[in-house]
Amino acid sequence: MDRLLILLAILLFIDIYAFQAIRVLVQSWSDTARQTTYLAFWLVPLLGFTLLAIVQYYPASQWPKGWLTFIRAIFFIFYLSKFLIAGVLLIDDARRGLMAAYNWANPQEESNLGRSRFLSQLALALGGIPLFLLTYGMARNPYRYQLIRQRLPIRNLPDALQGLRIVHISDIHSGSFTNTHAVARAIDMINDQKPDLVFFTGDLVNNKAEEMEAYVDIFKQIRAQYGVFSILGNHDYGDYVEWPSAQAKAANMARLKSIHKQMGWTLLLNENRILNIHDEKVAIIGVENYSALARFPKYGDLNKAVQGVETTALRLLLSHDPTHWESQIIPQFPNIQATFSGHTHGMQFGIEIPGWIKWSPAQYVYKHWAGAYYQEGQWLYVNRGFGFLGYPGRVGILPEITLIELATEVSHAS
Repeated sequence: MDRLLILLAILLFIDIYAFQAIRVLVQSWSDTARQTTYLAFWLVPLLGFTLLAIVQYYPASQWPKGWLTFIRAIFFIFYLSKFLIAGVLLIDDARRGLMAAYNWANPQEESNLGRSRFLSQLALALGGIPLFLLTYGMARNPYRYQLIRQRLPIRNLPDALQGLRIVHISDIHSGSFTNTHAVARAIDMINDQKPDLVFFTGDLVNNKAEEMEAYVDIFKQIRAQYGVFSILGNHDYGDYVEWPSAQAKAANMARLKSIHKQMGWTLLLNENRILNIHDEKVAIIGVENYSALARFPKYGDLNKAVQGVETTALRLLLSHDPTHWESQIIPQFPNIQATFSGHTHGMQFGIEIPGWIKWSPAQYVYKHWAGAYYQEGQWLYVNRGFGFLGYPGRVGILPEITLIELATEVSHAS
């Protein structure tokens, strides 16, 4: 209860501070317009505080998932906007403090200590940017799947494997979905590509296998000539849940593995499958989650996963976390021609204009965060994610279905 009161006090302080900009903006408006604006401003915190109180007696885990996700997102968006507004007003208060000191030192030259209308308008404009973008991203983009076509020139690729078509998806995060019809349309997009192979590179769920139950029949419709291959991501292990026992956690993992099988997907757990495609041996290698970052688990054993692939013509690796590529794959496994990853989601926020700009906050955490990368004869492709986590939307970085076509290497990119 003490923590709740502290949180409420902090939020109320932000509300009161941000409200000062509203007061300056509407001071010349009619009484009706001012009162309506004030009511609209305070309605959100009033509802928020009421819901926080209700949660103390009616746990959020019992709420409908869609409503809970929506409410959390709306609160986050509004308070992020108000936080920016308050930040600008702090600058205004610093100005007013300096003016007060000047007035005290120079009583003959009184200066206006009122709030700056310009800074108040600037604060509201800055606060309006995330309010608009994040609301739009939540309303328009969570299921706005983009098909990205990527050609990968592979070294020593046999002629028979030229044009091999691979659909790559990652980070489904089924626990965040609320629209089964939109997800089903995405599966149609995948099948329309008539892929030879489909790769899924981890994070089927947010936390628990049960989150995927409503979507098994949808994802089992994915078709590929030589099969669908999958791996686990960091969220699939149930490490972010307080389980009542080790047995409950193990049962959850067993259920998750059975879901992969039920969908007809070949789940690779530090192992590989060797396929015969056009009389050429192709190794599909799947490693469990392995991250170079300390906060993520290292379950992967690539030495075990590659056993028996030495004589294959093509070696393709599925590894959830792209930090694995530079930390271990490139220096220790030079015979792997291409690695497929996900994990970053492109942070679900950024700006991408092909040939002009590619930016996301993700790049300050991950060197390789979206798209294709080439280094020392090896490719890495990082999928931007099929689903979403936390914020139920996307801004600039849309959910991705990737169609990759293999070609003989004649030149390479970096």
